[in-house]
Amino acid sequence: MAVPYPALPEPAASPPTAAAPPPSPQDPVPSAAPVPGAAFVATVPPPAFPAPRTGPGPATAEGRRDNRAGRPDRPCVTELRLSAFAGHRGAVFPLGPLTFFAGPSGSGKTTALRAYEALARLGGGVPLGEAFPEPSGCVPERARPDAQQRRGFRIGCTVDGPAGPVRLDVAVQAEPELRVVGERLTAGGLVLLETALRDPGRRFVQAAWHTAGSAPVTRGPLPDDRLGTALLPLRVAGKTDGQRHVLAAAEQVVVALRSVFACDPLPGRMRADTPGGSGRLLGTCENLADVLWRTRTECGRRHAQLVAAVRAGCAGPVADVVADLVGEGGGGHLVRALLDRGDGVRTAFDRLGDGELRYSALALVLLTGPGVLEVDPAGEVPSAMQTLTVLADGFDRGMDLRQRTELAELAARMCERGHIRCVGAVSDAGWAAGVAGATVVDLNP
Repeated sequence: MAVPYPALPEPAASPPTAAAPPPSPQDPVPSAAPVPGAAFVATVPPPAFPAPRTGPGPATAEGRRDNRAGRPDRPCVTELRLSAFAGHRGAVFPLGPLTFFAGPSGSGKTTALRAYEALARLGGGVPLGEAFPEPSGCVPERARPDAQQRRGFRIGCTVDGPAGPVRLDVAVQAEPELRVVGERLTAGGLVLLETALRDPGRRFVQAAWHTAGSAPVTRGPLPDDRLGTALLPLRVAGKTDGQRHVLAAAEQVVVALRSVFACDPLPGRMRADTPGGSGRLLGTCENLADVLWRTRTECGRRHAQLVAAVRAGCAGPVADVVADLVGEGGGGHLVRALLDRGDGVRTAFDRLGDGELRYSALALVLLTGPGVLEVDPAGEVPSAMQTLTVLADGFDRGMDLRQRTELAELAARMCERGHIRCVGAVSDAGWAAGVAGATVVDLNP
């Protein structure tokens, strides 16, 4: 028996679709009412999306009109949807340049960031098992299995950019085996891609993407362990206007999702001497000393900004932030990070408190870019057309009011420039709401 399309949210103002068989009452994912099979109408004209840009300036007059209308030049995620994910059901979270998820322990802050990070990894092309290493924990606790003992979850996002707002929704089966059972990409009220698991015995989903040529859609199989949107640039020729619209929307989503750096500095690891390496900061920030060894000489202006930020958040005078060679180990040299107090005294980072270490590490993250952070942005898109998004779990963990306020204000200043966005989890919405330009998602029950 064919498995029905998962119940993904209906796009607004959808065009009429061709008749489809009624869906089975068995829904593979805990959700709302089911959606009929994928179908498109060739007579519905596609929305007039601007062509993807190849440089920092507007490509066409149409692109300039889009800018005046407030459409962002760089693709960015503006909404996160957790339709059925862990403790969240029917949740829609707006995301600004600087967003704080606030609430007590257990309110779902880390869960929201985990869902965002999973979408980002899927956008980068990783298999489903790498994006969701513990899929059963993503299933809502009270979700009941269907007749085939299947349970799952649903997440999605909206990405705004030169192609306009584009919605991505994904339904994932977590039990008895992990696989994508449905995906939908929509823009301007038009379904551009829709996939469904038709035969559970085969390791692929049936996909249909908008063509608007001699045939309204193109159909074909896609793997059931990857995000179909990330595979579209390899499958769509771009010969018709409809195909070009699909490519523009898919590439916009992929670019926004791939440019994500998830970090949660671990003070215990940051205190140890660091082996010299690539000079790219890890998500745990344990190799901060190695990164300082590199960045201190690469950009004097950025380093001066880092010193000023550390001075504002650490106790005692701070004249400089340095890294010194301290010996050999692990087949190479070892590096140690220190605060130069300006009077001949240098304080090693292993003497700093947890709050000072986390503050210094996050300040470094906000003041650098993809070339310094362990992130894999879209290499085929100019960096001027990409926005790095920092996901900072425990943004204020271990910090006093002065430190978290200074760090939040630094994040706000960096996000104003447009090349970086930040989504952080904080314990208290009170102080976060006072940060100019911040979007606060209060998860207090």
